[in-house]
Amino acid sequence: MLINVYPSQDNPTTQTLWIFSGSSTAQSSDTIRNSVNSNNYGTYAGDNWELFNQNIYNANKINDVNVPLSPLFSSSNTNDIASVRTRIPGGGRTNITFAANATNTPTITIASGNRTISHVFIDDDDPSGDDLGIRTASAFSYSIGQSSAWTGSGILNKPIGDFFAGTFNNRSGALSAPFFAANSDGSVRVVVNSQVIPEPEEYTLIFGLFALGFVLFHRRQMQRNANKP
Repeated sequence: MLINVYPSQDNPTTQTLWIFSGSSTAQSSDTIRNSVNSNNYGTYAGDNWELFNQNIYNANKINDVNVPLSPLFSSSNTNDIASVRTRIPGGGRTNITFAANATNTPTITIASGNRTISHVFIDDDDPSGDDLGIRTASAFSYSIGQSSAWTGSGILNKPIGDFFAGTFNNRSGALSAPFFAANSDGSVRVVVNSQVIPEPEEYTLIFGLFALGFVLFHRRQMQRNANKP
């Protein structure tokens, strides 16, 4: 299960864009809590996970806090919405693609039920490894062996500078992976990107410069061959 984090294009100094994708299988029976429940990691491991000896929080660190996640489609982040939609399969971009419902409300589905992902749980648990998690709009119970998946995108009111860039995996073991995913290293992965999602015109410019360079190189080679005795 994957979360891609990018700086918001509309508000890069204050917000980040979170895109959910991927699927897994619940390793245990438990409950994803709603925002009003206790945040204690040791008590509520069903919806939290520990990053494998990694620190993801760089600045403005907070402990045991549920940060609201606003659905992307209902926000004012028009550039973020346009950028994601251009990379939905069939939307004209193939180098980066997101699920067709990427701009919908962040949602977790387990078996035949689903809930809105309303908050991101943040806990700076240095130095053993930071904790991350999700909260749902209402409590969501599930059973071992049920299929799980999450989709959609949301805006978090924390800038990209509050996070280190890189790939962050959960570790396996008791209380180290969320119970709604497989109990294995990297069953949940968070990729923090320091740059906004590249715009299509940026790729067009890069390709155009490459093509121009190839043409000039080819022309020079032809001239050299023509000047040979």
